[in-house]
Amino acid sequence: MPKRILTGTVTSDQNEQTITVSVERRFKHPVLHKIVRKSKKYRAHDAENKFKVGDTVRIEECAPISKTKRWTVVIDASA
Repeated sequence: MPKRILTGTVTSDQNEQTITVSVERRFKHPVLHKIVRKSKKYRAHDAENKFKVGDTVRIEECAPISKTKRWTVVIDASA
């Protein structure tokens, strides 16, 4: 089964080797028929501590690294 890859913005980098990434998705509401924006935060493993708040990154599913981390940073999406 392929691993999911999401694109989002770094919202926190205060923890060692961990960043918080906010991923926004847009969909059409089934009744109101308008575009709705929903966001969700994921904690991702950043081994080199090179990503800062505001960076756009791609994260990929992985085996659990800690209690809350199940994602790892693939690459900087803006590069």
